[in-house]
Amino acid sequence: MVQHSRALWITEAGRAEILSASCEDLPDHCVVETLFSGISRGTERLVFQGRVPRSEHETMRAPFQEGAFTFPVKYGYSSVGRVMSGAQAGQVVFCLYPHQERFVCPLAAAVPVPHAVPPGRAVLAANMETALNIIWDAGVMPGDRVAVVGTGTVGALTGYLAARMPGTQVCLVDIDPARAGLAESLGCRFALPPHAQETLGGEADVVIHSSATDAGLASALALAGCEAVVVEASWYGTGQTAIGLGGAFHQRRLRLVASQVGRIPANHAARWTYRRRLETALGLLTDPALDALISGESRFEDLPRDYAAILDAPGTLCHRVRYGD
Repeated sequence: MVQHSRALWITEAGRAEILSASCEDLPDHCVVETLFSGISRGTERLVFQGRVPRSEHETMRAPFQEGAFTFPVKYGYSSVGRVMSGAQAGQVVFCLYPHQERFVCPLAAAVPVPHAVPPGRAVLAANMETALNIIWDAGVMPGDRVAVVGTGTVGALTGYLAARMPGTQVCLVDIDPARAGLAESLGCRFALPPHAQETLGGEADVVIHSSATDAGLASALALAGCEAVVVEASWYGTGQTAIGLGGAFHQRRLRLVASQVGRIPANHAARWTYRRRLETALGLLTDPALDALISGESRFEDLPRDYAAILDAPGTLCHRVRYGD
């Protein structure tokens, strides 16, 4: 049976529209009525502005993306809804699906949301999955001094996970002093860049950079102690960045490591599937403190009007989209 739906499409750079869509209930699939979706500001902003490099058009495709980055494109990867058909009917699930009122996905792609996780918080699952991958790439160990430069949603969640490792000292570093309250609510210290090393109590064992700026990367390299690892978790799209590899970079034998959620790190790949990683990320969302990462909410119907402003606002963390009444 074919059902009617509506979805958000980016029809050209800087323009979003709600267009009609259809979804057909197929064997081994389920129909999902969307409750919430989450806007991931960093990646969606690059897509909205047409800043996905042509060389990465295939590698950066979202699992259920339609269209192409040359526009029009239906893009997004954080939807929570209730299954309306089949054996899973009534189950609240998370799916890596774009912003759409009702959709059909394979049963294997509809991951049950744990009962202890409210559906409105479950929109953080994709970002939590990225944060978990960063922790694996960084190799954070008990007792480490960890600096996270850039406190967007992914950076904040990475700091949150690191702070729950025994004995770690975690400092979130940002140019916005208003992020101090967020850091405290997540169990982390906070510092503006000039005061980060003092706040951390010494050179960092691990530095995670997630601000997607040259200045942030320079701060990350400056905070790293001898033979420390600096994890680059930012994605710049078509942008270019200057990397300061002069000065003490070589003398300190620093390691600059890229982290990207599209691959499971080699030290976990033999045992972990993408499904297991996503299920784990959902299970890590039981803490009410994480609600501080929902920086705003819009009705689905208002997205064409609000989408550009949401993506442009520097204070946006995870912006939640509500469907229905």
